[in-house]
Amino acid sequence: MARIFIIGSGVVGTATGTGFDRAGHDVTFVDISAARLADLRASGLRATDSIDLSGREAFVFLTLPTPHVGRAYDLSAFRTGVDAVGRALRDATTFHTVVVRSTVPPGTCEDLVGPLLEQASGRRVGTDFAIASAPEFLRAASALEDFIFPWVTVIAARSRRTVERLDELFSPFGGEIRTFSDPRTAEMIKCSHNVFNATKISFWNEIWRVCDTIGIDPDEVATTVARSAEGSINPSYGIKGGEPYGGACLPKDVAGFLGLADSLQVSVPLVEGVARVNTQMTDLRLGDVTGDVVELRQPTEPVIDLTTGDVAATV
Repeated sequence: MARIFIIGSGVVGTATGTGFDRAGHDVTFVDISAARLADLRASGLRATDSIDLSGREAFVFLTLPTPHVGRAYDLSAFRTGVDAVGRALRDATTFHTVVVRSTVPPGTCEDLVGPLLEQASGRRVGTDFAIASAPEFLRAASALEDFIFPWVTVIAARSRRTVERLDELFSPFGGEIRTFSDPRTAEMIKCSHNVFNATKISFWNEIWRVCDTIGIDPDEVATTVARSAEGSINPSYGIKGGEPYGGACLPKDVAGFLGLADSLQVSVPLVEGVARVNTQMTDLRLGDVTGDVVELRQPTEPVIDLTTGDVAATV
């Protein structure tokens, strides 16, 4: 039975702590909201507004809010929580592991959390306490179920022993566990996970607008493409970066679809972005081959070979 502290008891923190509690671990929730603490206690869970790390070693999960302000993460509440954990570490007599579970930009664990904890505690990462990243993949509507029955768990830390201990903690829940030695990798996985989901939704919204304009059922198109497109059914398709798409179909049909959308006067900025990124990657690969330094340029109009239908060049 592990000793676990959950710092921040929103959707992620509550699901994480409740899941560990149901698995038989010794869980304490820490939150500044009196109403939230009352709700947790009413559910039979241990909850407090202060952190006491005296006693045996513990896992301290940071499940604090990280909203955005404009085009940046707002880490103010997160930093406050980290500072509180650091002050609690000051008087600790055992080795604790601080785990970043909030969604944060890559580099946060080592460049922000570690230094803040050291500053507040007067102790050293790796010697007096450990830090790690274990981002959550929980849906708000089914957060507890997703925690108890995960499809994937990601763990990263510089210390191999820290990774092993977290692996032991999460493995009884099942699902695939992927471990890494660089916390930035785990942080980037979580950011990319959310951006990919958002991109997929926006893509199908663009297709929906085109279908709606033509007068066909977008659901029939989307549910069939989800079965027919290799990108949907093959997890290895298209995930190796550094190469533009090519061949006889993809360049031709992206260009053709953009022309269709133009003719319908439907804006499809995401598909336009697909073509733009491919132009940039083509230029980068050309630079790799020739040894030239290539400046990224804006996408240009495709020239279609009318005999083959392929994109022959850009002008």
